[in-house]
Amino acid sequence: MMKVHYIMTCLLFVTVSLLGVNKACAQKTTTDYTQLATEVLQLVNEHRAGLGLPALKMNAMITKVAASHSANMASGKVPFSHDGFDDRVAMINKQIKTANAWAENVAEGPRTAKSVVDMWLHSPEHKKNIEGHYDLTGIAISKSVTGEVFYTELFVHAGK
Repeated sequence: MMKVHYIMTCLLFVTVSLLGVNKACAQKTTTDYTQLATEVLQLVNEHRAGLGLPALKMNAMITKVAASHSANMASGKVPFSHDGFDDRVAMINKQIKTANAWAENVAEGPRTAKSVVDMWLHSPEHKKNIEGHYDLTGIAISKSVTGEVFYTELFVHAGK
């Protein structure tokens, strides 16, 4: 009887430990995407600095709008595209009354900040957005159930 109790206690400990590991892994995934977005911003701002352009500032509301688009692409609700861009601009305009210019970069697939920013810099339209007259940004990344990674970066000019 003592042996069975000991085995059950060990199994309970292992189960609780594994649940803790799963929780930690889930938190790490979220943190990794936040960190990845921060790295994208850093690389974009390094590129802008090399051209004498001011750094973009991350904006939580714009990031929330970008997150919605990335999640919608990852879930298949919308295709990988700029579909709904005007709706995202309208959401931003409700909160940032001085906004007067907007752009968007999206990407699918790259797993590192460097690879996504390099891809954008090798695309004339995406590069134009990175180098544009913007002061705010929002960056969000979502992963589909099949493991594809979707990026959205919104650019906003809200200054003079």
